[in-house]
Amino acid sequence: MNIFVRAYLRASTNEQDAQRARGSLDRFAHERGVVICNYYAENESGTRLDRPELFRLLADSRPEDVLLVEDVDRLSRLTGIEWEKLKGIIRQRAVRVVAVNVPTTWQHLSPKPNEFDARMLGAINEMLLDMLAAIARRDYDQRRERQQQGITKARAAGKYRGRKIDVERYNAINRLLASGSSWSVVQRTVGCSRSTISSAVKHASSNKTATPSTMPDGKPGQSVAIILWL
Repeated sequence: MNIFVRAYLRASTNEQDAQRARGSLDRFAHERGVVICNYYAENESGTRLDRPELFRLLADSRPEDVLLVEDVDRLSRLTGIEWEKLKGIIRQRAVRVVAVNVPTTWQHLSPKPNEFDARMLGAINEMLLDMLAAIARRDYDQRRERQQQGITKARAAGKYRGRKIDVERYNAINRLLASGSSWSVVQRTVGCSRSTISSAVKHASSNKTATPSTMPDGKPGQSVAIILWL
């Protein structure tokens, strides 16, 4: 039985490596006697539904192809409403989701079971995927809450300056956009996410230059870096 497996790899920020899990996915596929036919990797937040590589994977897929992910949170940190939309698209394309951390989904890499077993496992898988997607979203919300608490504390201590802007990178993005390049082309050329492009555009429109904050004696103040892992 030929099974077309398409691997989806995602990291949230440009500082993270979207290809990190490729080796473990290759080993997982090899141990089950299947071959990954294509890889779709991107640096996009799992809270965004409109992810170019994810939708390219779904567009390329045929009925009963497998969408392979390391963990459900690589596929979704979406709100409940948007998760239902994504599930609807996956169902419409008749794509089967296999997550390394959900053993019951591994059945999609084996010969088809009888109808009863298929229906039972299908119901179990849908329930587990829903639960893990909800947990992934809760984890995101909790991280956001902790980040905001850190920012509030740093501001109260006079140590928060916000996230440092990479002006050179923003300028490169805006030059490409000005030359007529699409956002997708800019992503591939610069190696950035769509949210970074959006920030670059906003930075250019505001036309403001960030300057380091100073203490009363004129010396640069200490800053606190607040990092959000999505």
